[in-house]
Amino acid sequence: MELSRWPAPTAPGPVDAVVSLPGSKSLTNRYLVVAALADRPSRLRSPLVSRDTRLMAGALEALGARVREVEGATGPGSVDWVVEPAERLRGGAVDVGLAGTVMRFVPPLAALADGDVRLDGDPRARERPMAPVVDALRALGVDVEDAPGGALPMVVHGRGAVRGGAVTIDAGASSQFVSGLLLAAPRYAEGLVVRHAGPPLPSQPHVAMTVETLRDVGVDVDDSEPDTWAVRPGPVAALDVQVEPDLSSAAPFLAAAAVTGGRVRVLGWPQHTTQAGDALRDLLDEMGAEVSLDREGLVVRGGELFGVDVDLHEAGELVPVVVALAALASTPTRVRGVAHLRGHETDRLAALVREVERLGGRAEETEDGLVVRPRPLHGDLVRTYADHRIAQAAAVLGLRVPGVVVEDVETTAKTLPGFVDLWTGMLDGAGPGGAGATASGAAAR
Repeated sequence: MELSRWPAPTAPGPVDAVVSLPGSKSLTNRYLVVAALADRPSRLRSPLVSRDTRLMAGALEALGARVREVEGATGPGSVDWVVEPAERLRGGAVDVGLAGTVMRFVPPLAALADGDVRLDGDPRARERPMAPVVDALRALGVDVEDAPGGALPMVVHGRGAVRGGAVTIDAGASSQFVSGLLLAAPRYAEGLVVRHAGPPLPSQPHVAMTVETLRDVGVDVDDSEPDTWAVRPGPVAALDVQVEPDLSSAAPFLAAAAVTGGRVRVLGWPQHTTQAGDALRDLLDEMGAEVSLDREGLVVRGGELFGVDVDLHEAGELVPVVVALAALASTPTRVRGVAHLRGHETDRLAALVREVERLGGRAEETEDGLVVRPRPLHGDLVRTYADHRIAQAAAVLGLRVPGVVVEDVETTAKTLPGFVDLWTGMLDGAGPGGAGATASGAAAR
C-alpha cells in the first residue's frame, strides 16, 4: 500500500509562534512502568498520549494493570492517566510496535508475571537489538525463548518472582537495556546490580532519568560507581506527577526559528531536567541562534546559521533535526558519537545521508556519525522509513526548500500526534507583519 505524501509547507517569512507541546514520551513510559509496580494507584498529569505510550499502557494492561484515561485539569481536552497496579502480574500477549522503550522495558517486568508473556511487534522491531536484555534475564535464571540473535518475537516464561543479584551487560547499542532492568529491579527479591561493560553508554541522560524516576517513588538506587547501578529491593510508592513537555519533540519547532530567522517560544521548558532534549539550548546557540530561558519557557531567535562539530552521543534523538539544520547552514557540520543510531527505528545515519543527497545536498557517513557539507537543495520526495524524527527533519528542510514532499508524515504520531496541525499552526504567524500564532499541544493529546 502506498504511503501518504505530505507537501511540506515553505515558510513565507520568519516564523513567530508560541508552541505548547505534550508530555515527554521517555518520562511517560517510565512513570507507567513504576506505577504498574506501585503499592496503590498513581496519576500521571498531562502524559504524552501517542502510539508509543499507548503501546506501553497496553503492555501493562496485558500484564494485569489498568490504565484509565480521565479528564485533566490543564484545560479543555486535556487528559490524565490513572494507573491501577495489579496485585500480581499475569501472562499475556504484548504488542511492542516499534517502541524501543516497550520492547526493552517490558521483558524484565514480564519475568515477574505468573505465566508466559509473548512479545512481538512491527516487522522492523524484529531487527532491533535485544540480546543484552535477553542475556541478562537468562543470567538471572529467567527462562526466555527468542528468535536467533536475541531478537523478537520472544516468550518470557514468568514464574511470579525473580531472585535478582548482579548482571554485567554490554549496553553500547542502547541505554534502554540498563533502564529496563533497573525499573523492574525493586521487585526482584534481592534487588539488582547492573554493570555496563563495553563502549561508552549512549544516551546517558536517559539512565539518569530512570534513576531519578525510581528515587521519586522511594526506591534506593546507588549510582556512585561509574557504569554501575545498584537497586535495593523494596516497595514502590505511588505517583502523582505532572509530566514535563517533550523537549526532543521541540527540536523541529525551535529549528524553524533558526532556519527562517524568526522566533519560537516553547512553553513550560523546565529549569532542571534529565531530558536529553535540553541539549538543544547549547546546540542552537552554537549554530548561531539566540537562546534564552525564563519562567514561561524557552525562546529561540534565528540568526545566521553556522555548522558545528558536535558529539551527540548523549542526545542522539536530536541528530535528524541537526542534520536538517546542517544542510541549510553556511559551513559544514560533523556529528560524532552516534554510531548506535544505526539500530534505531531504521538505520538513521544511512537514511539521513540518503535523503539529504536526494534533495541535492552532500552528506557522508563516518565510523561514528556523519558529515554534512551544505550546497543548494531542491525539492523531492523524502522517505521517512517509519522514523518519526526523519519526518520532522524533512518538515524543517521544507521551510526553506520548495517542493519537499514527506512520505508517511503520520509516523510522527509515534511521539507527537497532531504534528501537521502543530506545524501549520506555527506557520500561521510567519511572514511580513505576521501577528504570531499559538500552536497548541491540546490537539496532540
